[in-house]
Amino acid sequence: MKTRTDINVIHNLEISRGNNSMIEEFILVGLKDLYHFRIPVFLLVIIAYVATILGNMLIIVLVSTNHHFQSPMYFFLSHLSLCDILISTNVTPNTLQVILRGESVISFSNCLTQLYFFGASAIQECCLLTIMSYDRYLAICNPLLYTSIMKHNLPRYLILWPWLAGFLLSMITNILVFELYFCGPNIINHFFCDLAPLLELSCSDTSAVEIHVSVVVIVMGISQMLFVIATYICIFYSILNISSNIGRQKAFSTCSSHLGVVSTYYGTLIALYLAPARGYSLTLNKVLSLLNTVVTPLFNPIIYSLRNKEIRIETVKLLSKGN
Repeated sequence: MKTRTDINVIHNLEISRGNNSMIEEFILVGLKDLYHFRIPVFLLVIIAYVATILGNMLIIVLVSTNHHFQSPMYFFLSHLSLCDILISTNVTPNTLQVILRGESVISFSNCLTQLYFFGASAIQECCLLTIMSYDRYLAICNPLLYTSIMKHNLPRYLILWPWLAGFLLSMITNILVFELYFCGPNIINHFFCDLAPLLELSCSDTSAVEIHVSVVVIVMGISQMLFVIATYICIFYSILNISSNIGRQKAFSTCSSHLGVVSTYYGTLIALYLAPARGYSLTLNKVLSLLNTVVTPLFNPIIYSLRNKEIRIETVKLLSKGN
């Protein structure tokens, strides 16, 4: 037998559904499996975040203020560093709260904002790595044409592509997600507003979003990864045809840093999104996501600093001036 209170609750629910009431906030609970290790994980993540900001800012300052770094390669590298700062700043502060408290409440609007910048920065990084691989391909395989092709404002025109593609395609995704109906539950089993766990909470048809994302992944992700692989096959073939050992080492040194960044980025993405579902735990998925959003942006300045003699020398000069 229903009490008057029960009847009122049911009546209120029916009124809410009739008015298409939406969930106004979500609860992120994605790292509860690591809750007992929250202090060391929190410290590691915050150290990685600070190091990411400082390392990438250092590259941006060096490229923008030092005449030694006025080539297209370093120009593209500075934009990659800016993209890494965007990725890390978009996700890490909220992730720290999830780690420390075990959960975090995020409004629907803030969730969409985080989703927007995460999607945009992912597309931008893919495009930037593709442009940088094309730059290395021209420099090694067609050195005589490199200067004439990459002269004047071509690098500045090329750099518009990642930023416009990222922001526009991510905006379309957000518009489609905004049209969805979220009626409950509101618990996201992740440490940030990733698209896949968010779509699982939708009470309406998500096929339009899924089709759009599939097209974006194929065009902006898989096709560009294949392009990068093709350029490096050509690069390795050209390097092997160089007669002297010194020439081969010099040619390889110009692209080894970029190859390290590409391997780290696409290796993490393949393990995260293309690994077989069987035997693939959700906890491992979250750990890989944490690596992709927190650790990978830190690796880029480290890899370029370790592998690039010019950056190491100018960094020492800059730090010595500061002292």
